[in-house]
Amino acid sequence: MAVLRALTLYCSSSTSLDPHFTIAARDAGRLTAERGMTLVYGGGGIGLMGEAARAAKAAGGRVEGVITQKLVDYEQAWDGCDEMFVVETMRERKRILMERGDAFLVLPGGLGTFEEFFETLVARQLDDHHKPIAVLDDHHYFKPLRALLEHAVEQRFVRPAVREIVHFGETLEPLLDWLASDCHTAADPARFLPMGSRKGEG
Repeated sequence: MAVLRALTLYCSSSTSLDPHFTIAARDAGRLTAERGMTLVYGGGGIGLMGEAARAAKAAGGRVEGVITQKLVDYEQAWDGCDEMFVVETMRERKRILMERGDAFLVLPGGLGTFEEFFETLVARQLDDHHKPIAVLDDHHYFKPLRALLEHAVEQRFVRPAVREIVHFGETLEPLLDWLASDCHTAADPARFLPMGSRKGEG
């Protein structure tokens, strides 16, 4: 099993969600702490982000937040973080989130979460990092996303090897086990990028 020092969590800051999404966010925070990992997240105190951060802290874990000054000004930052990185731009925020985590867990979220997921996934296939990416398909929220990726593969816009570098699941513990496993595919860009029309390549 790989040693994961820190887990970067991408998820929603919305406060208008069905309650069942909150349960998974709390479990994610708690399990991260129980497994001895630092929780690295977007620094917010509301929505699923706040739920996960508070649960991690309550379970004795370390929590690091990364947030923009604009969101701090909107009073969305959580003051319970062990360390808070306040940056000027979303681009810088995403860079730090990607750098500080040893693996990535994606919970349900909106446009910001989609952006974080795809940017991290593209960086993985470009060989900019070798960190595993897992997506919790809580109450089938990400079913359309999975279908979109499969459609892109079928239409040859995306290489089939992308299936090997992002892992979907409906329960947290197996996803965390997968993130900590040693079975992740080496990110050879030649296998992931649409570089010509070589037949038979996966």
